[in-house]
Amino acid sequence: MESVVVASPAIKVAAICGSIRKASFNRGLLRSAIEISEQQSGNGMRIEMVDVSPLPMINTDLEADGRFPPAVEAFRRKVLEADGILFASPEYNYSVTPPLKNAIDWASRPPNVWAGKAAAIVSAGGGFGGGRAQYHLRQIGVFVDLHFINKPEFMLNAFQPPAKFDGEGNLVDPEAKEKLKQVLQALHKFTLRLQGR
Repeated sequence: MESVVVASPAIKVAAICGSIRKASFNRGLLRSAIEISEQQSGNGMRIEMVDVSPLPMINTDLEADGRFPPAVEAFRRKVLEADGILFASPEYNYSVTPPLKNAIDWASRPPNVWAGKAAAIVSAGGGFGGGRAQYHLRQIGVFVDLHFINKPEFMLNAFQPPAKFDGEGNLVDPEAKEKLKQVLQALHKFTLRLQGR
């Protein structure tokens, strides 16, 4: 009898980084997530990095005739087309970063393109590893109707030995990569459940 490998149903994930710094550890987490998803044949997940840096600061004066500035339209379209969202963000003053909050606000303008989507959060930083930013993002998610996975949580202390990242911000820690893989699996499963698949 031949064994048959059945691929998981495919989902599209928009990966959004709250840091616009080139060697950002959080951007490195998203790059690693993309690599993990590409290495897992048949995992049914395609992750695309969606850049928030071109977005102007939110200003409703920039909206005209129900349209948004071109960079905002492009960002909103990527979010709308995604089945799920993977956020990675450092913590600034116990909260999310200004670039991330700006992106969330633009995409929540009517019609809210976040609504009903599954999401996961990963973060890297000092101390609590960005945990307070994650909790604040979960609060924001309540209003914009995002549905976050609860477990596993991923908060990485980037400065605690052994080294977690290389000089370019790439994730090099095998244990962290394994935990990140578990987050992706949970996001995939939860996304399908929300969609009734």
